[in-house]
Amino acid sequence: MYVLYTLLLLAVVIVFVTYAIYFERKVIGWMQFRHGPNRTGPLGLLQTVADVAKLLIKEDTIPAKADKALFVLAPALAFIPSFTVLAVIPYGLNLQFADLNVGFLYYIALSGITTIAIVIAGWASNNKYALLGGMRSAAQMISYEVPLVLSVVGVAMMTESLNLREIVLHQQGYFWHWNLFPQIVGFAVFAVAAVSELNRTPFDLPEAESELVAGYHVEYSGFRFAFFMLAEYVYIYAIACLATVLFLGGWNAPLPQLDFVPGLVWFALKFAAVVFALVWIRATLPRLRVDQLMGLAWKVLLPAAIANIFLTALGIEWLG
Repeated sequence: MYVLYTLLLLAVVIVFVTYAIYFERKVIGWMQFRHGPNRTGPLGLLQTVADVAKLLIKEDTIPAKADKALFVLAPALAFIPSFTVLAVIPYGLNLQFADLNVGFLYYIALSGITTIAIVIAGWASNNKYALLGGMRSAAQMISYEVPLVLSVVGVAMMTESLNLREIVLHQQGYFWHWNLFPQIVGFAVFAVAAVSELNRTPFDLPEAESELVAGYHVEYSGFRFAFFMLAEYVYIYAIACLATVLFLGGWNAPLPQLDFVPGLVWFALKFAAVVFALVWIRATLPRLRVDQLMGLAWKVLLPAAIANIFLTALGIEWLG
């Protein structure tokens, strides 16, 4: 039964990735006064399908002086953690693969493996641009994991749990009980750190085309390149789910008058809003410099996350 559910979730994720790419290109096109994809299929709906088909039939090349074993391993090592973290996401009261008491720590621990995969890809390619992209990615993702984790400590203190299902249950009672409001500082830190963890604009330094050609996957082609792209968009799915669970009340309705709407629908609407915000950011903001990127993590987000923990502790003690 679990195998069937896993295959169903994989199908849902692949459909999401396919049309998230289409949606992103279309929305960015509209924001920049362009049409976006509109040729392949009705309204361009098959454009991403065509792009994926093209990737899958392209020649798979491995550089002559690459470390072949690590070169082949890296794409799979990037994708597998991105899919396995979805096991702890609760979509409804009884709609979850694994109800772990340390669900958030499970997410952070597994997602960190993708950082290793990116460094391996940069090293194994035997290309200086790929290596620079891999090292940048390691520095960026490790730096931003610290404020990302600390931003959720306030939520854990209020809930007294790292179980994602318990965190949602703690937010029952409509929108004024959501963690978004008492943890607004934590949410702001989480949002910025999450965008950086996704390597997306304005934090897409590891893939800076103007500086590094294509970053850590410059030597990858065909289906191996597709694995890296798949991992990136699966993490968008995962981080949007995580933001919904931690700060936006999960499957809980925002108002008592709307209780008749199924919880899964509310989860999907909040999830879609987070994904749209990620696309909006990409269409709007320019790329940061490397020094600005690292300075933001250590000089702004880290102190803000620590301050949020102290304020949360004071609030709990005061209201206790």
